[in-house]
Amino acid sequence: MKIMREVRKLLDSFNYAIEGIIYAVRTQRNMKIHMIAALLVLTACFFYDLSKIELLAITITISMVIMAELINTAIEFAVDATTNYYHPLVKVAKNVAAGGVLVTAINAIVVGYIIFWDKLKYINFILIMKVKSTSPHVIFIILAIVCITTLVAKAIFGEGTPLKGGMPSGHSAIAFSIATTIALITGQLAVVVLSYILAFIVAQSRVDSEVHSIIEVIAGGIFGILVTILLFRIFG
Repeated sequence: MKIMREVRKLLDSFNYAIEGIIYAVRTQRNMKIHMIAALLVLTACFFYDLSKIELLAITITISMVIMAELINTAIEFAVDATTNYYHPLVKVAKNVAAGGVLVTAINAIVVGYIIFWDKLKYINFILIMKVKSTSPHVIFIILAIVCITTLVAKAIFGEGTPLKGGMPSGHSAIAFSIATTIALITGQLAVVVLSYILAFIVAQSRVDSEVHSIIEVIAGGIFGILVTILLFRIFG
């Protein structure tokens, strides 16, 4: 009986831990973003011949980001549960915890760049050469097609209006489509990073203004990127 009680306690501890993770994913916006990013990176691992060291680095990096977000969430709830008024030390505690998440996120970007950039370089070079030989008129046609397909997608889901709300986010789709176009035309790392930062700011503004949900914004961004790349390959 004692062994059974210990086993039950062990199982309960696992269940509580899993419930905590599920609650964080369900209620925390940043945790949703981290989980989606982790799924995309892990999916990309299937398409590249990664070494054991590279897989280990990716696994540790993803675990660090998720763990940091979980700790940050726990600190926020613990502080809110014990303090029902503004206190400067509470602000410091939350900011420091959020800073820890930011550090792990930046580290994840660096690790991803080191591991995947060389593997994507050859494919990107071929695609960029094709795009650079594409007529400028074709670029505007591609952007027009992205706008039209976004409107069609909104009509299919039957949510929101062409310029506000609904699945997917039109602003995000167009912003990431333009960023992808700039990235393919220039091929310069600094320009690529700045283009996607601007696209991310556009997407973030749609979430902050409560016009779109995170899922709608992410769907719009992915939709814009994929359609743009597909059309460039076809017209190129």
